[in-house]
Order: sequence, then C-alpha cells, then structure tokens
Amino acid sequence: MPGNRLAKNRFRRDRLNAEQAPPVRVDANQPVAGYSWYALSVLVLIYVLNFVDRQILSILANDIKADLGVEDDYLGFLYGTAFAVFYALFGIPLGKLADSWKRVRLMSIGLALWSTMTALSGFAKNGAVLTFARAGVGIGEATASPSAYSLISDWFPARLRATALAIYSSGLYIGGGISLLIGGLIVEEWNSAYPKGGPFDLAGWQVAFIAVGLPGLLLALWVLTLREPVRGAIDGMPTRHDPHPFRGFFAELLQIIPPFTLIGAGLRGMGALAINIAGAIVIALVAWALIILTGVRDQWVFLGVGYYAIFSWVVALHSRDLPTFRLTWASPAFLCTILGYGMVAFTAYTMSYWTAPYAERVFLVPKTELGLAIGAPAAVAGFLGVILGGRVADYLFERYAAGRVFVIMFGLLTPVPVAYFMYNTGNLTLFYILAFMAQMLSASALGAAAATSQALVLPRMRGIATATFFLATTLVGLALGPFTAGYVSAMNGDDLGKGVLATLWAAPIGFVLLVAAIRLVPAASANMVRIAQDAGEESITTA
Repeated sequence: MPGNRLAKNRFRRDRLNAEQAPPVRVDANQPVAGYSWYALSVLVLIYVLNFVDRQILSILANDIKADLGVEDDYLGFLYGTAFAVFYALFGIPLGKLADSWKRVRLMSIGLALWSTMTALSGFAKNGAVLTFARAGVGIGEATASPSAYSLISDWFPARLRATALAIYSSGLYIGGGISLLIGGLIVEEWNSAYPKGGPFDLAGWQVAFIAVGLPGLLLALWVLTLREPVRGAIDGMPTRHDPHPFRGFFAELLQIIPPFTLIGAGLRGMGALAINIAGAIVIALVAWALIILTGVRDQWVFLGVGYYAIFSWVVALHSRDLPTFRLTWASPAFLCTILGYGMVAFTAYTMSYWTAPYAERVFLVPKTELGLAIGAPAAVAGFLGVILGGRVADYLFERYAAGRVFVIMFGLLTPVPVAYFMYNTGNLTLFYILAFMAQMLSASALGAAAATSQALVLPRMRGIATATFFLATTLVGLALGPFTAGYVSAMNGDDLGKGVLATLWAAPIGFVLLVAAIRLVPAASANMVRIAQDAGEESITTA
C-alpha cells in the first residue's frame, strides 16, 4: 500500500534523525555517579506515592462497600480493571513518548494528574464517579514506570540494572504498606471525630483519598528539577534528541484509543481495517459471552475494550515498527517472560488488595491495627524481597544468561503454599506472619522480570518494552486477579478466603511459561541486534 510505504519511510527518517550519533567506548565496570543514586531516590519516592494512591483502596474497601452498597466483585473491578485498562492503554502511547520526549517532564505531568484524580475520588458519592476517578488515576500513573525504567537504564550500567530497578520497585511495597497505615489512621480518626459525617458531609474514606492525593502536586514540582540523561550513552549507543517527539505519541493514540483505532487501521489500507473490525467482533463476542456467563457487565466491557485496543496497537506496530514488534510481541522469550511474571502479579495483586479486608471481616481487626500489623510489615517484606531478589538476579545473570528468570520462578512458586495456609488459619498471629512471608516471596520476582524485559530490546525501545511488560502485570494480573477473587467471594456468600485461593491456579500456567523463558532468553538476548537489523533497524551503533 502506498500509504503504508510512506508511513514506514517517514518512520525510518525520523528514527535516523533521532538515533544517529557516534559510537562511544564504554567501560563495563564504570563507577556509578552519586547523582544517579540521588535521582533514583527521587524516583522511589514517586513510586511510593504512586502505590499509596493506588493501594489505599484496600483499607477503604469495606467502608466503600457499606456506604455505596456495592459487592466484592465491584470492589475487585474498581481496584483492578477500572484502573488497569486505562493504565495499560495509555501506557503504550506514553511509553512511546518516554522514548522520544523529556522523561522527567512527562513524569511530573503524570504525577500531578494522578494526584488530582486521587483527591477527586474523595468527593465520589456513587460508583460511577469513583470508577471515573480510578480511570484518571490509571492514566496519570501510566507515565511513571515507562519513564522511570528508561531513566534508570540510562543512569545505571547493565551490571547493576536489576538492582537499581529493584530499588525503584521497592516503592511499590513501601507505598502499598504505608497506605494501610495512613488510610486506617485517617478513617478511624475522622469517623471518631465526626460519627455522622464531617465538613462537606465527607466520610472517613473520602477524606483519606483527599489527604493522600494533594501532596503529589508538590512532589511534581520537585521532579522537574531532575536532570535528563543522554539516552543510550551508558550502553555505548547514544541517541540524539528526537526532533518530533509528539508525532509518535499521537500516532500511537490513533492506533490504540477506540474508536480512533478504526481511523488508524483505515489509513493503513482496507485489509488492515478488515482485520481490525474482525478482531473487534471476536473480542466483543467473547465479552458478551462472559457477561451472560457471569452476570457481570462492567468488568467484561472494560476488559473487552482494553483487549481490543491492545490488539489494534499490536497489528499497527507490526506495520509501523517491525524491529520493535520482532523484539517484543514476536519474541517468544519476551512474551514468556512478561506473561510468566503476569501470573506472579495475578496472585500477588489479589493478596495485596484483599488481605486487609479479609482480616477486618474474619478476625474483626480495627483499621489502625491492620495498618500496623499488615501494612508496616508488608512494606518491609516487599522492600526486602524486591531488593534481595534484584541482587540475586544480578548475581545469577553474571553466571547464566537466563539467571534472572530463575528468580521470577522463585517468586511465582514459593508464595503458593504460604497463601494456602494463610487463608485457612484461624490464628491471627500466624496470619500476620504468613502475610509477611507471602509479600516478601512474591516481591522477589519484580526486579528480575523488569531487567529481563529491558535486556531483550534496544535502547530506543525501552519505553515501549516497559509499557508492554506492564500490560502483563495489569491486563492479566491486576485486571483479572482481584476481580476473580471478588467474584468468587460474592458467589459464595462473601467468602474472601475462598476467593483468594481460587486465584492460585495461575501458578502452573506461570511455571510452564517461565520454563520456556529459561530456554529461550539466552538466544534472544544474544541475537537481539541481528533480529532487529533483519527487520529493518538502521544505524545501530555499538562500542
């Protein structure tokens, strides 16, 4: 198609303008600048706030259920799918923007947006407004990790990347843990002071949303002070500034946001449009069947839109950027790695969200105690797990090409027996201990998975690779895990224990995927440049 050839030629011209730079000789054992560690600490703080804003819904779940009259399946949908679909969809174009624009500036804008939408959640009086606000949080937070992963890859050499990414990822667990502390304290203090509703008729759970949302607006200003590193320089593949950074962003929007996806497909030709419409019909039929089967509408409508949008984007990526497609969606090693970790996320997100509501219902524990006994230890457990997992992953990577994947496997399998005993015990102290262990064990996989996904693509593709990696954690793990537990609970008389345990079937699937990844990753990593060149990649400069 003439239009298709023009698009490819324009893409190649823009990529040459952005990428042509003289090769730089790099010392593999070069020391890491002190500024890199400072900048990493700021990124960790951002990620802490990211997960405070995201995870605070856990400690507020029972209050929201009582005030808004919703069921566990809606609470799982609200935490998972309502957030995950928009996080995933906008993560693609924002990942592209992170590959071409100022990553620091992008993170600052995103932080201001998700903080505003978190505060807006505090004014919700019904499920529709709360769903809208959670979608906005998802869009804002989609800027964070593609930018952060790309920045870290330019601040730290390959030998320390899993460690640096693990340190960054610790913000996930610190934020998730302290969200229970902060949320529990605010709710109980507010409800104690205003048992019939306080100023503006706000309940404690609403005030908690507002209180954790507003500080992000100040942090966004601090983020703007960070220096932007030269993209790819630390790997000997310096990438010049893209003269048209927003061109790719808007092109991605056209390919992934319905109904503009139809326009994007049409511009590539009638064949592409027919494939797009056929895909939409198949996905719509599957979503309709699931609605009939489960009696739940919003979950499958949102998820159907999300999967259709991703389908549209992947088909377009094949046409517009074949090298990136070959190293991500057409790479069995990449797919097995991210989907294998997606199974870790499936159960980890489920337990992370439902542990506090379960303890509150079953053991009748007050929120402040939950914050101290579950939230604070969870922050420590997650931090220890992700840091130790990252260090072990780097150690194994220096000895085995697929060494990091073994750590992902560890994080998948070891939490399973812990979860089984955790949700079957009647002893509260043992429950707390097992919750700590489950968090630490599942956290060990994240740094290894993130570093592996980055190691399988070229520097210019890292933002897109990160966004694709997070598709597995969101549209597979986050969108399906918490909802599945909530749905099973709602179908069994609000039995959250049965609901959470119903998600453990993800482990055997993940095991098969990661065994395949162990076999595939070494060859994929060794042949990465050749595969990209065979697909048309130009001007790859190496030391």
